[in-house]
Amino acid sequence: MNKNELIDFFESGLNELIAEIEHYKKEENLWRIEKNISNSAGNLTLHLIGNLHTFIGKEIGKTNYVRNRELEFSQKNVSRIVLINSIHTTIEMVKKSLGSITNEELKNDYPILKFSKMETNEYLLVHLIKHLTYHLGQINYHRRLLDE
Repeated sequence: MNKNELIDFFESGLNELIAEIEHYKKEENLWRIEKNISNSAGNLTLHLIGNLHTFIGKEIGKTNYVRNRELEFSQKNVSRIVLINSIHTTIEMVKKSLGSITNEELKNDYPILKFSKMETNEYLLVHLIKHLTYHLGQINYHRRLLDE
């Protein structure tokens, strides 16, 4: 896989996230949790933004991003437009950060230990795409369940 394909996957997934956020009929449902749903769509969105800015922006793009993971799950009632603008900013960060590495550098070890052993940049990026699509599916289900 090359960096342009990876960028395309991230951009596509993040644009799907924007579409999901836009499809909520009631903005307040973005923050609603009910029954066995432990995370709202808003908090999952903040989590995805923080995750990508940490593992792509900070470590690959050298953006000096400082993550507050606890806030990703405790902050409530961020407006839909702020979430969408933050996703757009994340898309631009991903494109810039991944645009700065070569396809050969994808085979290098990722700069920090994220798993039980060192993995390549490419391995970690594919894992992040998988993480994005997992939470995207949760958000889609959350929206359809609460926005009847």
